[in-house]
Amino acid sequence: ILALTDALGNLVRFVLLPGQRHDLKGVDELLQDIDLQALLADKAFDATWLVQRLQSTNCQVVIAQKANRRAPLLIDREMYKWRHLIENYFCKLKEFKRIALRSDKTDSSFAAVITLASAVINSR
Repeated sequence: ILALTDALGNLVRFVLLPGQRHDLKGVDELLQDIDLQALLADKAFDATWLVQRLQSTNCQVVIAQKANRRAPLLIDREMYKWRHLIENYFCKLKEFKRIALRSDKTDSSFAAVITLASAVINSR
């Protein structure tokens, strides 16, 4: 599951990816037709093409950097601390057994369960 949440950690949009694909493969679909003010992400999303794309749309980039990055970016470390809200969302989502164990056979039924679970999480 590749998910985009708002500043409060509520689900905005998600994409299902096969287990063997890197998360960057689904970013284009996830960020399509959406206006962002900032993107907080972990090291998996530290790609030059993504950073340049976000900076061209005046989006603040707050991505932890890989150790092999030649030109380190300046990031707002205080803002990066709020990335725990995204991790908290995934923890809440995995409380649902059908999501944690991937019980559904089809992607459409799995996506429906994710949507339903997100609605339950938001209603709490």
